[in-house]
Amino acid sequence: MSLQIIHSLSAVNAKDWDALLPNAQPFLRHAFLSALEDSQSVCGKSGWQAAHGLWVENGKLLAALPAYRKQHSSGEYVFDYQWAHACQRVGIAYYPKLLGAVPFIPVSGPRLLGDPAAASKLLQALTLRLAKDGLSGAHINFTDHLADKLLADCDGWMERIGCQFHWHNPGFADFEDFLQTLTARKRKQLRKERAQIAQQGFAFDWREGHELSEADWDFIYACYAQTYRVRGQRPYLTRLFFSLLSERMALAIRVVLASQGGQKQAMALSLTDGKNLYGRWWGCLAEWNGLHFETCLYQGMDYAIAQGLHEFDAGAQGEHKLLRGFRPTLTRSWHYLCHDGLRQAVRHFLAEERRAVQGYMDEAQTLLPYRQD
Repeated sequence: MSLQIIHSLSAVNAKDWDALLPNAQPFLRHAFLSALEDSQSVCGKSGWQAAHGLWVENGKLLAALPAYRKQHSSGEYVFDYQWAHACQRVGIAYYPKLLGAVPFIPVSGPRLLGDPAAASKLLQALTLRLAKDGLSGAHINFTDHLADKLLADCDGWMERIGCQFHWHNPGFADFEDFLQTLTARKRKQLRKERAQIAQQGFAFDWREGHELSEADWDFIYACYAQTYRVRGQRPYLTRLFFSLLSERMALAIRVVLASQGGQKQAMALSLTDGKNLYGRWWGCLAEWNGLHFETCLYQGMDYAIAQGLHEFDAGAQGEHKLLRGFRPTLTRSWHYLCHDGLRQAVRHFLAEERRAVQGYMDEAQTLLPYRQD
């Protein structure tokens, strides 16, 4: 029995890795994670060095944790910058740290993969070697219920909660059927927003991965990169990642292209597991009033209804979704810190933060646009 740390997913057979996954969610699949590595979107140069944990018994892979040795806190969506800054002020080294997550993807899902008993052994062995490996601690973000249970039973791990907004489809016949569940004022607002886009002459075309050419991917990447450039940032993902994703996971890809006068102007890229839709990246070549809401939210809701998908997760950002029927949804992450003083300070911080997040979620429930009858 042993814990093994590998620095490239190519060291694991894709079938062996995927056999550990409990569901069809695309982000933990070997094809997705290896596309991040093979495209150099995730590499030591980017501050994300693969350090996947494997638990092997008698030569058989029984459990795994997709993980990365991090030199910064960018691209995580569970923000610990305050902890890092506090460490810097008092001379505690916060980086490097170990992060169990899907890079750049704030979607809750499996993290401790495989047999639960083996995953528990992996977790215990991993924490014992953190200090030896020069790591300040370990963090596992956006966990599912199985990981929550395992981590809650392990000494030293601290739970952190957060809030996202997801849209649920109980079986609507069409978008108008959904609108009938809203208050009259909200129905009017949403119809007006969609009508404004139609009046500007926009048309929308949904395509699956196999229907996209390299020229389409050039456009998709240009839009994606533009969302970072307008904020003066470098895109997390390389152009090659999208080609590799198309090659390896075409069946999971859904892209909606927004065109005006026959010219493509914007896109939103989602992935699906056949039950849920996960909106991941969007971008536009120019700013258009209301185009973001239509492309990223309403088009996804339309698609989920048409395909009978149960849930639409449109990303991490918040309140604008709440007012369009996306419900507050609790997320969890877990944190293990080696330094005693830092651990106690963070534990106190998390207790205060938990009360604030729970209060925020309670208030958000009162702002939902649904009719009360």
